[in-house]
Order: sequence, then C-alpha cells, then structure tokens
Amino acid sequence: MLVSLLVNAGILLPLGATLCAAPSPSLNPHSVPFGVRVPPDRADAPEVSAQRRRYRALLLPATLVVTVAALVIGAVLDSVAVGGVAALVLCAIAAALWLSAHRALVRAKERGDWYKHVRQGVATDTSLRTDPVRLPWAWTIPSLVVIVVTAVAGAIAYPRLPETMALPKRTSSGTVYREITTTFWTVFGPVFAQILLTAVVIGTVAAVLRARADLDVSRPLSSAARHRRHLGLTGRSLLGIAALLNLMLLGLSGMMWSDNRSGAVLSLVVGGPLLAAVAASVPLIRDGSGGGRPTSEGTGGSGGEGGADGFDGADEETGLVPRDDDRHWYGAGTVYVNADDPAVLVPRRVGLGWTVNLGNPRFLIISAAVLAIAAGATVVSATV
Repeated sequence: MLVSLLVNAGILLPLGATLCAAPSPSLNPHSVPFGVRVPPDRADAPEVSAQRRRYRALLLPATLVVTVAALVIGAVLDSVAVGGVAALVLCAIAAALWLSAHRALVRAKERGDWYKHVRQGVATDTSLRTDPVRLPWAWTIPSLVVIVVTAVAGAIAYPRLPETMALPKRTSSGTVYREITTTFWTVFGPVFAQILLTAVVIGTVAAVLRARADLDVSRPLSSAARHRRHLGLTGRSLLGIAALLNLMLLGLSGMMWSDNRSGAVLSLVVGGPLLAAVAASVPLIRDGSGGGRPTSEGTGGSGGEGGADGFDGADEETGLVPRDDDRHWYGAGTVYVNADDPAVLVPRRVGLGWTVNLGNPRFLIISAAVLAIAAGATVVSATV
C-alpha cells in the first residue's frame, strides 16, 4: 500500500503542478498566451490575465479532488494503475480549460482588432545557414563510452549466462520478473537500444540546430544571439540526457545478466539516471522558450547590452511586431500545418522546444520511412 501511495503521489503531484503552471510565460512564448498570437503589448492585457486566472481557479481544485481520490483508491486497491487513470483525467480537464481559454482569446482579439494599428514583420538570420551552430560532438562521448562498456560487459557475461534470464516488468501489482530465453538478441538488446537512442538524439539535435528560428522582430540582432545560445544549450542538454538514459540501460543490463532482483537496486538503477535527466532539463526550462528568458517585466531579455546573450552591438527597436500567423495553427496552438513553409521543425506555441510542420512533404516522407523501419524491426524480432 505504501509503495502504491508513493508512486501515485509521485505521478500526480508533479503533473498537477506542471499543468497549473502551464499558462506561465516562462513555459510558453510570452506573446502567444494559450496558443493565440497577440501583439507583445497585449500579452498581459486584461483579457489574457482573466483567462489565466480562470484556468488556474478551475484547474487547481479539480487537481486536488482528482489527486486525493486517486491516492485513496490506489491505497485501498494497492494499485499504481489508478494513478495512470487519474493522470489522464487531469490532462483531459487541463486540455478542456486550455481550449476554452484559447477560444475566448481568439474572440477577444477579433473583437478588439488588436493588429489594426501595428506593423507586422518577420525577421530572419541568414548566418544560421551560412554559419550554423555546430553539433557539440564532444557531448556524444559519454554515450559512446557507456555503449562500449555495455557491449564489452555483455560479451564477457554471454558465455556464462544460463539458458533463461529474468526481465523486470512493472505492473499494477508491483514489479514482476518474466523469464526470457538467452540469445544473442536478448543479451545484446540493451546495447542495440543504446545505439538507437543515441542515434535518435543526435539526429534530433542536428534537426533542432537547423530548425526555423522564431526571432523577435522588434530586436532581431539580440534575439538571434539568444537563439544561438539556446541552441547550444539544447544540444548539450539533450546529449547529456541521452548519456544518462544509456547509463540506466547499462544498469538494467547488469541486473539482468547477474539475475539481481533487488527492488532497492532496481529503484537506484532506474531512479538515479531519471532524476539526473530531470535535473539536466532544468537549465532549458529556466532559459525559456527559444532562449527568451522572462525578465521582471515579463518579456524576453533584450540582450541589447551584450554579455550573456553574446551580442555586443546596439540593437535598436524596429517598431515591428511578429506576424499574426494563427491561421496555420490548429488544436489550440499545438498543431502546425503550413505547406508553404520549408521548415520541418518550428518553435512550439504551447510548451518549450519545437514541433513538426505536418504540412511539409519532407516530414511525411521521413515519417513513412520511420514507420516502415519500425514495422520491419517488429516483424524481425517476432520471428527470431
């Protein structure tokens, strides 16, 4: 009962806190509240502030009720599955409130004609193509070292392994162990998983470094400098997280090869790297969307004075505001579809990071290739 209580609390409490903080400008572009593009001087308009208050005023008590009910039911049934169901319920409630706020702001923007007396524009930095931010290859070394260590350890252990091995699996009743036949593929499966994980992360970082920059048209030079710094931080953080996940796979492999079924060791092997990965993501969250860290005024840092943003020249105010591109965004600002945009990755409107352009033919081709490879791998693994 205690384990299920702790697990459910560990799922629901952080999730509830994250959902309640979702409208914060530190977790979203400041001038895109609830996925609606507005002029920067309207980002804290009374209509926007009212929707933020309403969202939190309704979500907070709902979160408390769902969390308490899930903890009680989970403790009585001694099941962690209740926490998963409650998490889905919380996400559904938050999504409904977000959609309601999104629609309210769309109506307010249209009624007030917020873009009537502003000059819209787009800023680009061609140096991001001629002199792009380089992939931090040195940060791939930890992952490569962990992969080599795992492969060597597996090669040493392989001849001495029994005919079957125990594979841990988390269920609603706790951790159970499933016996699997000892083969080359089952023994070195974690190594292949490490290689695939590392390749995917490297590919993701390479794609992010080529993603479209959503620069601040009012101060394009300092915004470009912040974007470059943010790309470097993103690459290092993602590659560091990949190394930690590879370390977790190494630990799980060691437990499987040695038939170690200690719950304490399993918690350390899984929990340690995961907590470290969460810690590694904190700098990205603090840096804000696209590197535009909120200041005391609630807007991204200007960087016009040089220093931390790497920009040392004068960056005069252009008087422009970002172009209103709501017509390309769907699902309350979560889905981007624009066949005329050559970018595959674009900055998110909701949350941090990047999202894909579902209207780009290259993304559709890449998705089809990935699905084909995944289907082929599934067929091969099922027949081996």
